[in-house]
Amino acid sequence: MMIKENGGQISLEYMMIFTISLIILIVFTLPLAENSIKDTLDISDSLNVKSDLSKISNAIRQVYGEGQGSKQTIKIESKNRIKINIEDSYISTSFKLKSNSKKDIKNYVTSNIQKTSISLDDRENIIVVDWPMNSKNMLIYTI
Repeated sequence: MMIKENGGQISLEYMMIFTISLIILIVFTLPLAENSIKDTLDISDSLNVKSDLSKISNAIRQVYGEGQGSKQTIKIESKNRIKINIEDSYISTSFKLKSNSKKDIKNYVTSNIQKTSISLDDRENIIVVDWPMNSKNMLIYTI
């Protein structure tokens, strides 16, 4: 008496079903994962820029608090090229996110710096906040 074995046929069908299911899963989840990665990178970039603005704000506060003749130098390792706008009551910047939207960040600080702007390159930047003796206004510049 001969016994037929169909085990090979069933295994092949399971492998085909598993492969098709895996392909469908990848097709639907890969674009979602890509969007999640972009969003995570955007959040990271935003936090880095906010941290950079905070360092500059703290330097401005310190020089303003110490008065004429004081000077503060800070180093900022920036990952993005950004332009920072400085007013007497705040510093701000706008930059483009990976999702092609624009992000505005503003940090309030009291100073007597006249309206100006500085640019940070995507490398180490040295920023000087200075209030020269016998001067009405503070200065901020990069070296």
